[in-house]
Amino acid sequence: MEGRVVEGVVTPGRQIGQTIGFPTANIPLQEGLCEPGVYHTQVQVEGDERRYEAMSNVGWNPSVGGQELRLESHLFGFEGSLYGRRIRVTLMEKIRDERRFDSVEELRLQLVADRKQILHMLENK
Repeated sequence: MEGRVVEGVVTPGRQIGQTIGFPTANIPLQEGLCEPGVYHTQVQVEGDERRYEAMSNVGWNPSVGGQELRLESHLFGFEGSLYGRRIRVTLMEKIRDERRFDSVEELRLQLVADRKQILHMLENK
């Protein structure tokens, strides 16, 4: 799946990521397009020439009762709103499988560890 590119228009989610310090740009996905999991990604935003390093989840968000397959990307260093804008997400490397956590706090702690792992990978390239 690495190297796969997914494009779409950012749609509003349930704002859970924002409440725990990980706001995401959400794109609905068709099943079978990407393997569920957490990835190091690179994101290009329509109208912005910069390429953002990011952490993305492909899946159903089982920890928070999600029922729609989505690609959710947390862009490192991006500030502002992406709603209604087209983004292009390149899956660079899968870092773990999607899994269900027992609490939102447990999910938040895993996201902190995932971000740290991706940033460490980027520092050592």
